[in-house]
Parts: sequence; structure tokens; C-alpha cells
Amino acid sequence: MSDPVVLISVPMLGVLEPRFAAAGLTTARAWDLADAEGPQVRAIVHAGEFALTPEYLAGLPALGLIACVSVGYDGVPVEWCRANGIEVTHAEGLNAEDVADHAIGLLIAAWRNIPAWDRTVRDGRWRQGDRMAPQPSLGGRTLGIVGLGHIGAAVARRADALRLNVCWWGPRSKAAAWPRAESLLELAQASDILVVACRAEPSNRGMISREIIEAVGSAGMIVNVARGSLIDEDALVAALRDGRLWRAGLDVFATEPTPAERWADIPGAVLTAHTARSSSDAIPLMVAQAIDNVQRFLAGDPLASPIAA
Repeated sequence: MSDPVVLISVPMLGVLEPRFAAAGLTTARAWDLADAEGPQVRAIVHAGEFALTPEYLAGLPALGLIACVSVGYDGVPVEWCRANGIEVTHAEGLNAEDVADHAIGLLIAAWRNIPAWDRTVRDGRWRQGDRMAPQPSLGGRTLGIVGLGHIGAAVARRADALRLNVCWWGPRSKAAAWPRAESLLELAQASDILVVACRAEPSNRGMISREIIEAVGSAGMIVNVARGSLIDEDALVAALRDGRLWRAGLDVFATEPTPAERWADIPGAVLTAHTARSSSDAIPLMVAQAIDNVQRFLAGDPLASPIAA
């Protein structure tokens, strides 16, 4: 291979090879890469939740770009990359509306106990005259959002339409239409529903701790559409089991796929398989942005969506 090589990092992205070939880019598969081919790799196309170690990247001496097809890039050693002249891009904002839709879907499904009623009907347990436990109204509740980026703001706009009182917290203040809490703990204490929509990084691993979970409380709910690493999942499971947290809507988990037996006897949890990020409309846009970033990099042009410093 004499052309600059774009390395496809993980098998799940193998389906993208024809798209890159159609754009005139030479690709190789990381899992098939021969040692002699490493010096020809100029860019990596990556799914940001998977770990790329400095040791691995150091074996690619010509590498100059990691283009994440995903919004998240928590598996990329960003500071090491910056120190070694490697740029990192991501799919900035392209699936935010879809993720927000999914978050609201989890929120309503869990709050109104929709999956349980679905099973009741399908299992033939609905009987005329049965008294079904009424579920609380959403209107007037407080929705706290952890992280007011593209996704968090999209969730907030939808929450306004649901008559929820929206507030948020993030480590950096910004101009916003909704009030910012002084701390994550203050946000949790004020929230009936806490939606986790922030970027994952080593410094905030487990930030939704037992203390935060218990601050949301036995009448509250947590929704996570960000990364499983942000929540102390053992504490969350225990709180749901013991009734110290009412309900949860989770699309991401500490280990993926999450073991089915972990959730078999856990009440009040609505679970999806890390599908919030993916839609038939958003995925082509995210792939196109990654291709665009690679082409810009190889041409020496400014990148379309570099991660913020």
C-alpha cells in the first residue's frame, strides 16, 4: 500500500469500508494490519467508546488524525494525542436530536410504567375491573440535566413542551435559557428526574455516585443516554432494588452488552441496548463528517469538527 492509509479501528466499523473507498481513500483493518503496514497509517476512523492506548498509537509513527464517527471520544487519550501532534475529531451535534428523543422516550416509558403495562396486556393479565395503580403526572416536576451541550439542550427544549421545570448543571457556566445549579448535588436534590447527557472523561467517572442517586431519592428517576461510566452502576442497582431510587431509564451501561441477569429482579428500570445514538438519518451524516475530516486532514485543510480544547 503506497497511498495514505485510513485505519478502521474496530470490526463494527468494517461496514464503512465501501464508503471510504468511494471517497477515494485507502483503508485497512486494525485487526488485520501487518507490522510493516503501520508506518503508512495516517488516520484512524474510530468509535469513541473503545479504548485506544498510547502504546498502540505510538506504533503508528505517521498517524496524524483520529476521526471518531461517534459524538463521544472517551476511549481516546486526548491529552497524549495533543502532546504527540495527533488531532482528534468527532461527530459534533449530528445525532443530538435523536438522542434527546430517546431520552424523552425512556423518561416517559419509565415514569408512566409503560413496559410493565405492555407485559400485562401481552401476558393476558388484564382483567376488567382490575384496579391498576395510577402513575404520577409529569407536568410540574423538575427535570435536572447533567451537561447542557447539544444533547442536553435538545432534551431541555423537549422538557419545556412536557411542562417540566428545567434546570441543569455542568462544570463550566454558559449562557442558557434554563437556570444552572451551583453543584451536581444541588441539582440532584432539586430534581424529580435527573437526565445524564454530559461528555464522559476520566475525571468524571462515577460522578453519579451513591450520594447523588440518593439525593434524587425514592420518588425520583435517573435517565442515562451518555456513557455507563458516568454512573456508579452497583449503587444504582442497589438503590432500585432497595427502593431508594424509584425508577431509571438506561441506554448505556458499565459493561456492554450488560448481563441480562444483572437486571432480572431489578424493579423500575427501562433498558435499551445503547441505541439512542443511532438512527437511519443520523448515521450517514456522522460517517460523512468523519470522511470529510479525513479528507481535510490529508489535504492540509482545517478540520470540520475538532474536539474542543
